[in-house]
Parts: sequence; C-alpha cells; structure tokens
Amino acid sequence: MRGKKKTIYIAVIGGHRCSEQIREIAEQVGRKVAEMGAVLVCGGLTGVMEAACKGAKSAKGITVGILPGESREEANPYVDFPILTGIGYMRNALVVKNAQAVIAIDGSVGTLSEIAFALQMNKPVIGIKTWDIEGVVQVKDAEEAIKEVKRVLFDA
Repeated sequence: MRGKKKTIYIAVIGGHRCSEQIREIAEQVGRKVAEMGAVLVCGGLTGVMEAACKGAKSAKGITVGILPGESREEANPYVDFPILTGIGYMRNALVVKNAQAVIAIDGSVGTLSEIAFALQMNKPVIGIKTWDIEGVVQVKDAEEAIKEVKRVLFDA
C-alpha cells in the first residue's frame, strides 16, 4: 500500500431538526468536506446530517450514514453508503469512531453525546454554534471549520 493516498473521514454531527440558518451552514460544511477530498460520515438521518450530505453530494463527495435502526430506507437521500446498526443512539460512538476529526453543528443532547465520545477517543472536535465545552474548538463558519480540520490533521 506504499504510495497510496490515505482517505480522510470527517464526521459532521448535529441535530435531526434544525433551523434554516443551521441547515445552510451544514450544507456549506458538507460541500467543503467533499472539496478537500474527504469522506463525510454522519448519522444518516435528517436535519444537519441531511444538509451536510446534500452539500457533499453537490461537490461530488462520498457520504456514509451510520444509521440507528435496521432499515436503509431511514437514510436521507444523499447518503451513498447507509450502514445499519440496530442500536439506536448508541450508534453515536460509531459515527465518531469512523472519523479522524469531528465537526459539530448546533445540536442537542445526541450531539453532546457524540462530542463526548469524540473527546474520549482523542479526536479533534470543531464546533459551529454548538456546545461550548472544554475540548471543542469553536469557529464561526464552514470555512473556518475546514481550515481548523486541516490544521489539526496535517499541521499537528
């Protein structure tokens, strides 16, 4: 495998319901994840997850949805690879486990659990309008989020 480019996986996490402003931010983040050549990993459902996947697909990116249930039909229409778990919210650990960095956008307690798992796994967490807790690097927009992802993955 020498010489083969390593694929980067970025998790985008956030609520299954969100405002139009948050939806736009998530779509921009997804687009920028795809533009950097990374695979977008998420929970595969609606809200932030769907918007991020839509953005990634608009830039010809690849999306993976790690679903809580046992039906691929749960996945939003922008998920390329729906992964069934049948374990409900416990799948949040799998979402962050499958990424080198996490971008948290808005969200409620489900997002908080993903942030906690990411921090326990020593994964960098970049936040946009989300939980302001120790270990989460807060940024203002999609461009800053991707800049920070690149910094922590490639400059560190």
